[in-house]
Amino acid sequence: MAPPSEPSYPCGLVWFRRDLRADDQAALYRALTQCQQVHCAFVFDREILDPLPRADRRVAFLREAVEALHGALAELCSQPHGGLIVLHAAASDAIPALAQAVGAHAVFANHDDEPQALERDRLVRTRLAAAGRAFQTFKDHTVLERSEVLTQAGQPYSVFTPYKNAWLKRIDAFQLSAYPVQRHAHRLAPRPLDCRHPVPSLTSLGFQAADAPAVRLPGGAGGARQLFDDFLGRIDRYGQTRDFPAVKGPSYLSVHLRFGTISPRLLARTAHQRMQEGSPGAAVWLSELIWRDFYFQILHHHPHVVGHSFKPAYDAIRWESGPQAEALFAAWCEGRTGYPLVDAAMAQLNQTGYMHNRLRMVTASFLVKDLGVDWRWGEAYFARQLNDFDLAANNGGWQWASSSGCDAQPYFRIFNPVSQSEKFDPEGKFIRRYLPQLAALPTKALHAPWLARPLELQEAGVRLGGTYPLPVVEHDVARQRTLERYAVVKTAAG
Repeated sequence: MAPPSEPSYPCGLVWFRRDLRADDQAALYRALTQCQQVHCAFVFDREILDPLPRADRRVAFLREAVEALHGALAELCSQPHGGLIVLHAAASDAIPALAQAVGAHAVFANHDDEPQALERDRLVRTRLAAAGRAFQTFKDHTVLERSEVLTQAGQPYSVFTPYKNAWLKRIDAFQLSAYPVQRHAHRLAPRPLDCRHPVPSLTSLGFQAADAPAVRLPGGAGGARQLFDDFLGRIDRYGQTRDFPAVKGPSYLSVHLRFGTISPRLLARTAHQRMQEGSPGAAVWLSELIWRDFYFQILHHHPHVVGHSFKPAYDAIRWESGPQAEALFAAWCEGRTGYPLVDAAMAQLNQTGYMHNRLRMVTASFLVKDLGVDWRWGEAYFARQLNDFDLAANNGGWQWASSSGCDAQPYFRIFNPVSQSEKFDPEGKFIRRYLPQLAALPTKALHAPWLARPLELQEAGVRLGGTYPLPVVEHDVARQRTLERYAVVKTAAG
C-alpha cells in the first residue's frame, strides 16, 4: 500500500457511500495518496431515499453516521472548515456537478455491486469522462471480493465450504492490513464557502423522527467500535451462544458493516488472529464474515439472483396465490401465525428493525415451507424492515431458506417451528419478552399453546383465537404439501 512518490492529481473528490468512516477507508486513502488536495462528500441520494416510508430507522442511523463522519474528517483536517460536503439530491447528477465546482480532476469511491448502484456508477463515470475527469473505485465493503477467490478452473464458487477453504488460503497480512489514512490527512481540503452547510436534519430530508426502538444500538464509527470492543470479551463463546436469541451472543455489528462504519478488514484481521491463537468462537465468527464475502461474490457473478432463483429450476415452483396467500403473508408479517417463536421473531423485527440470525432462518423457512408463500415476498419485507438490509446477504439468506440458492438448505429439510423454539429458546425468555400475552404460560406450554391444557390457558389469561391466535397451518400437513410442491425440482435438487 505504499503511496506514489508524487500525487497524480492536483485535486480529488472522495464520494462516501456505504463506507462511512474516516479510518481504514480504501477510497479515502487512495485519494489522499494520489491528490494534492482532497474534498470529501456524501449525498443523501433522492433516488434511494424518496421511495422509502417517511419514518425509517435506517435513515436516522445513516444520518447519525454521516454526522459522525463529518466530525471525524473535520478533526483530521489540518485547516479550519474541514469536514464533509453533504448534499441532498440525485447522486448521479450531484457528484459530476460537485466535481466541477471544486475543480476535482478525479472522483474516488468504493465498489458497490448492487444492480442499481452499478447503473448509477456507470452514469456518473460517463458524465465525469465527458468532462475529462477520472472515476476510480476500490474494494472496501468486503475483505475479498468479485473474482479474488475462484476455483482452479477460474470459475466462481457456488458452494460455501470450498469457497471458505480457498478464502482462508488466499488471505494474508496484506489483504487484512489497514489503510493508513491519518498519515496523509494533511491533504484534506477545507470545504468551499458555499458547501459549509450542517448535516441536514431528518425533517429537512423529508423524514419523521423515528420512534425510539426497544433496543438502540450506538451509531457512527464510535458506536461500531464500542460494540466491537464489547464483543471481543464474548467472542470465544460465540459458537455456543450465537443461536440463542435470549442470550447476548452476536456482535450486533451487521448494521455497521452495512453502512461501513467499521472496517471489515479490522473485524476479519482480529477474528483471524484470535482463531490462530486457538479461539473456537473466533473461528465460527470468521466463517460468518466469509459467508458475507461469499454472498457478495455470488451477486457479482450471478446478478440474476435479484428476482430469480440462483437455481433456475426452482422458478418452476408454484407458490400459494390469491387472497388466501395474501392473508397468510399478512399473518406472518404481523406476527399472527400462532407459532410463538415465529411471532416473537416478527415482533422483534417490527419493533426494532433487528432480527436474530437463527430466527431469520426459522421465520424464512416458516413462510416458504409452512405457508407456501414465495420467498421473494419475504425477501422484500425484510428489505423494508431490517436496519442491516444488504441485498447480497438478504437475497442469499432467503434463497438458502427456500433451497433455491447456492449451497442452500436441501428442500426436504424443513424447520419444525416448535422444536426450534424448544431447542433455541428453552426457557421461553425471548418469547415472553416479545409476546407478553403468553408470559404467564408454563414454559412447556409456551412453545405450542394450542397443546396446553385448558386450565393452563385459563390461569395464564390466554384465550386461543382471542388474546393469541390459533396456528394458521398445521406443520405436519404443511410439510407434506411442501414436499409435493418441490417435486418439480426434485431431480435438479437431488
